[in-house]
Amino acid sequence: MPGLWLSSATFTTMQSLRLVPLIVGLLCSAQALRAATAAKPNIVFILADDYGVGEVSAYGADNYKTPNIDALARGGTRYTHAYTPSLCGPSRATILTGRYLFRTGATNQDATGRFTPAAETMMPTILKAAGYATAAIGKWGQLPLGPAEFGFDEYLKFKGSGVYWNTQDKGKEYEVNGRIVPLHNKEYLPDVIHRMAVEFISKNHDRPFYLYYSLSHVHTEILPTPDSPTDSKDVYGDNVSYMDKLVGKLIAELDHQHLREKTLIVFFGDNGTANGRADRAQIGGRRLDGAKGSMLEGGSLEPLIVNWPGITPAGKVRADMVDSSDFVPTFAEIAGAELPERKAIDGRSFAASIRGEASQAREWVYLQLAKQWYVRNAGWKLTQSGDLFDMSDAPFAEKPVPKDTRSPAALSARKTLQTALDQLNPAGGFIDDGDGTGRHAGKTEKKNKQKP
Repeated sequence: MPGLWLSSATFTTMQSLRLVPLIVGLLCSAQALRAATAAKPNIVFILADDYGVGEVSAYGADNYKTPNIDALARGGTRYTHAYTPSLCGPSRATILTGRYLFRTGATNQDATGRFTPAAETMMPTILKAAGYATAAIGKWGQLPLGPAEFGFDEYLKFKGSGVYWNTQDKGKEYEVNGRIVPLHNKEYLPDVIHRMAVEFISKNHDRPFYLYYSLSHVHTEILPTPDSPTDSKDVYGDNVSYMDKLVGKLIAELDHQHLREKTLIVFFGDNGTANGRADRAQIGGRRLDGAKGSMLEGGSLEPLIVNWPGITPAGKVRADMVDSSDFVPTFAEIAGAELPERKAIDGRSFAASIRGEASQAREWVYLQLAKQWYVRNAGWKLTQSGDLFDMSDAPFAEKPVPKDTRSPAALSARKTLQTALDQLNPAGGFIDDGDGTGRHAGKTEKKNKQKP
């Protein structure tokens, strides 16, 4: 039988054909791996304390430099209309439950501590059902009980807010998974918090995890950081810089552990800049209107930056309306988790926006503190008392609209926003029983006694 002869071209073609299944298989495997990674990413939620947009250089802050936070924004998406209640307890309750304050009863700093795990389901319980390891590391106040009772696998918490050194009354000790641990001399609590965050990430390297990383910075009492010069003229600025440094260290650790590509990082603030610092938190030479604890823009407008390499568009700036109830449904969608049944979840997922896909953004956000509330869309704001504001110069000014206006735009806005308020019906939920400020009753009484 004559031998089979193949030209070199034919042989090359056959070799190529044999490689096709292999190449297709590799491509499919890569796509499957990408899909699996995208389906179950790690979620790191970084929550800064008393930190508004006027202190983030990526948002145009005049007086602060935040290179690591800015790098997150350059590599991801920055939102310009993200809101949360203007005090930490109500804000954190909304972030972790996805429900507005009139539903949870967390309308003031004292009331926030009253709701129970039987009444409210928090983020970790939702994500654990989808296979996530969970940890709450850092500030827990003003939330009730502790992280474990609300579903976190691991936790570190400390008393109150703004704890840094053991020279502070509340800084003598902290709690780790039920164990009281002394804070040693010259030991900086934010560094302790960071170390536990790294340990949690390392321990759960091979499974999806959710890290609620709640920083001490930059809540008062403002004290020198380990990096502060002994003669520092700007200790508050030192604290902003140290917080930014910790953000950078966490990102570097994710890179080191080869987890960065499969990790969604979200940076957010729990309320606006505190009053004593608000004058300096300027953008383009202008102070934001309002501050922490107010119902003005400076109280609730927050930096929101999302970064998920290969998924989130880099360098994107979005004006979508987002409020802090949106994190629960967003993270649930990204994790493939089910939301609680028979619970009204007020949040709306912006997962498509995070992925850079076409999406229908919220038309309005809802904010409440004590017995005050409002709905706000891109151009207007309507309060519980029926006051309408033109927000075209926000966040620097809110212009009252006369009741007798005949402006078609204003009349249309009032109708739209009133419909939203009527549908929500905040007055039909929990009624605030505080003094109207949203703050701790004892603090308000103390301030009133100090007035001349």
